[in-house]
Amino acid sequence: MTDLWGRLRREAAVRAVLLLCALGASAAVLLIAFFVVAEGWPALGALPGARWDPEEGHFGVQAMVWGSLAVTGGALLLAVPAGVGMALFLTEVAPPSLALVVRPLLQSLAGVPSVVYGFVGLQVLVPAIRRALGGPGFSVLAGACVLAVMILPTIAAIAEDALRAVPVAYREGAVALGATQWQVVRRILLPAARSGLITAVVLGLGRALGETMAVMMVTGNVAAPPGSILDPVRTLTGNIAMEMGYAVGRHREALFASGALLLAMVMALNAAARRVGR
Repeated sequence: MTDLWGRLRREAAVRAVLLLCALGASAAVLLIAFFVVAEGWPALGALPGARWDPEEGHFGVQAMVWGSLAVTGGALLLAVPAGVGMALFLTEVAPPSLALVVRPLLQSLAGVPSVVYGFVGLQVLVPAIRRALGGPGFSVLAGACVLAVMILPTIAAIAEDALRAVPVAYREGAVALGATQWQVVRRILLPAARSGLITAVVLGLGRALGETMAVMMVTGNVAAPPGSILDPVRTLTGNIAMEMGYAVGRHREALFASGALLLAMVMALNAAARRVGR
């Protein structure tokens, strides 16, 4: 009986510690959101405008919102098929010896500093786009390509875990009924792992939407809506990073309001993706 009570007390203590950790993480998010919104509240009404010119008192962020969405959307279009394809390769096709080599190399991409990605994009990708497609090279396409490489390890790793979590009996039952490997992947694995795959996309989306340094280095930082993937753009994060160091008064409040808008965008996209997953 003594051992039973001791075990119950230890379990209660562990649950209490886990509850405190969860509450602490939730409180940190709420405090960050409250601080950003409180600092930017006076300038929230100015954000819907189309013109960003702090010297003239214009703080519209429509161009930066379109820039962020264009770069992030392009990165997802490139990274999601590649990431899911790599996950399928590692789980369904690659021999174990090859997977042991490819997986660490893929995961190592996640540890490369973002400024290194930006530097490589600036020196290699931007001139290549300029020579091959014309334009200044600093563009939506350059930002999307750099971001795609940055979020690829996250999407591939989580997608691989989701695919490995599908019970082996599903595969064996489909093969026993005469399904080909592609049919097993398309009809069984991908639908069964849908929730995990959407989680991978959501995490990649959050990383791409919040990235700053690498995007600033390759997109040109022009505060105007892009007309094509070859046009330069400025993202919300890039705008905040570029101007926060010297912003005062209404200008500073507008940058905090931009941060609040970015936070709201990420939360709304996460909620929408989770709803689709359910």
